[in-house]
This record gives sequence, C-alpha cells and structure tokens, in this order.
Amino acid sequence: MGSLMEEEVEKMRKEKRIVVAVDESEESMYALSWCLTNLVSDANKTKSTLILLYVKPPPPLYNSLDAAGYLFANDAVGAMEKYGWDLVNSVMARAEAVYKDFSSIMSVEKKVGTGDAKDVICGAVEKLGADILVMGSHEYGFFKRALLGSVSDHCAKHVKCPVVVVKRPRD
Repeated sequence: MGSLMEEEVEKMRKEKRIVVAVDESEESMYALSWCLTNLVSDANKTKSTLILLYVKPPPPLYNSLDAAGYLFANDAVGAMEKYGWDLVNSVMARAEAVYKDFSSIMSVEKKVGTGDAKDVICGAVEKLGADILVMGSHEYGFFKRALLGSVSDHCAKHVKCPVVVVKRPRD
C-alpha cells in the first residue's frame, strides 16, 4: 500500500498542470508563447499538461419581448450563440498554431467556461488542480481598470497556485 502512495507522489512531481487563460487578444497568445518557451521546453524534464482555458461571456438574459415590446426572435438568440462558439473555435485554432511545435513534449486539454472571467478562471484553476496559472496582461489604464476590474489581479489574490502575468513587450 505504501509503494502505491509513493508512486502517486512521484507521478505528481513529474507532471505539471499549467493553465493558460486564452482569449481573442494578442496579449493572451503572447502569454501562451512565453509559457511554452519558459515553462514547457525540452530542457524541462517535467511532463507537462497544458490546459487552454477560454471563458465565454455569460449569455444575455432575454425576456420573450425586447425593449420595444416585439417578440425576440429565436433566430437572433441562435445566431449569437453560434457566434460565441465560432469565437471559441477561432481562439483555440490560433492557440493551436502557437503550441503545435511543442505538442510532442506535452499533452494539451482545451476547456471552455461561461460567465464572469475572473470567477470562471479561479474556479477552473481549483477544479483542474493547476500547478500554475499563466495570463496575459491587457495593460488597461487606470480608469478602464477601475471600471472593469483586473482579471489577473483578482486571480492572483484568489487562486492557491502561483500566477504568472505576462506583459507583451511594446514594439
């Protein structure tokens, strides 16, 4: 029984679960590239699992009537839902283009959540047992950050694993 536990501990030491939050931005793709170069490489002998996490915004709440009192068409709701999934597929395809050269030295999982990004990311990191969270910095100014809040600041304060916020160099 003791040797089974030792094997599990050894396995955990050899496997690293890295969650990278991806979205439509260049900053998130840069963070993914940075992660691959600095955390997942041939020089690193630890087996890694890269988990790409995309968060879709929550669907708007619909009343059967819109503001003008007209029936809200199911076609419009369906079109918005399709657009959301097209966006997910587009982001994941861009991410795949970034990580494809590293796919032989790691495994990749793709996860999609829906809701407020900061809450979904923090919950997913916990649920997935992440060893590290990597995020891009959008470098919003003071007013935009005050209005929207910073997802990376929130995650850094609320997740239990280390958080790396990657800033994209200015050209």
